[in-house]
Amino acid sequence: MRVGILGDGLTSLTLAKAFVNLNINVEVYSEKKKQIIDQSRTIGITKSNLEFFNDNIINIEKILWRLNKIEINSQKLPKEELIKFENNNDQLFSMVRNNKLYKILETNLKKNKFYKISYKKNLLSILDKHDLIINLNPINLVSKKFFSNKIKKNYQSVAYTAHLKHNKINNRTASQIFTKIGPLAFLPLSHTETSVVYSINKSDFIKKEKFIELINYHNSKYEIKEIIKISSFELNFINLRSYYYKNILAFGDLIHKIHPLAGQGFNMTIRDIKILLKIIKNKIELGLPIDTSVNQEFQNKIKHTNFIFSNGIDFVYEFFNIDRKIKNNALIKSLKFFGKTESLNKIFKKIADKGLIY
Repeated sequence: MRVGILGDGLTSLTLAKAFVNLNINVEVYSEKKKQIIDQSRTIGITKSNLEFFNDNIINIEKILWRLNKIEINSQKLPKEELIKFENNNDQLFSMVRNNKLYKILETNLKKNKFYKISYKKNLLSILDKHDLIINLNPINLVSKKFFSNKIKKNYQSVAYTAHLKHNKINNRTASQIFTKIGPLAFLPLSHTETSVVYSINKSDFIKKEKFIELINYHNSKYEIKEIIKISSFELNFINLRSYYYKNILAFGDLIHKIHPLAGQGFNMTIRDIKILLKIIKNKIELGLPIDTSVNQEFQNKIKHTNFIFSNGIDFVYEFFNIDRKIKNNALIKSLKFFGKTESLNKIFKKIADKGLIY
């Protein structure tokens, strides 16, 4: 069996590693000879997804920072905690830097005889070369030709990211603050470093100096020494209408892209990889061909849950977006009521960890 992967980003290498672990020949196609990974970007991985990643992809314990508590607050009620997710005995999720994870995967794959990377501009010419093609690049020619039909929403927002260097503290609690201009997350990376993601509406466009000023204004627990690696990217919502065309399967951000406020983007992708690997393993065990039937089965199993889950994240964003526009505290206080209900808190925590299929 031969698999071709279009794109050389973090998800591409994660998929490639999953396949070579099954002794499947993988060729990753890149349209540029050097991949530049944003050093300010980080990802959170939930407990169940981390267990899968360590067991089925590669063990990444050495580069993780485990968190056991998440606090959600609002600028409207600065002295009140809206929702708290906590697990004192174990992690809720773990933080990892994108560039470190990419480097571990890249280094490991280069040593594997089942892995190959090629640089090619005309990707349409290689579609018949492999049993299965997985496309992760939303702007290449393959996507433009076969995967342009999508539900898309522009949030009219920009996510600003940065790293804080601060004095040493017991740094195991992530916090999300819904401010007047958008959600701000403080995501610990160590006892002395914390990642920041601030999603700000374009109508409230800010410069670097203002971004730093806002971080300092909303920061209540860090004695900040330095703010570094400031970056930004636009925010969109995407749901692809059809996941495949013949032997080509769309994957990653190409099939679903969501707001980063809940840290679920890469977690959705890991859950997709779980399903895809299960389908392929079953085919191999039964001696069946790896062909377009894999793509059809994958879409049937996961498309509806991805649609529901991604729209659930969008609903959370719109809830707080409406709340920040109104003057009273009725909406935000109703959320506090649900957050304090233990049974609902457990359900929300379970869905955040395992998605809708558990």
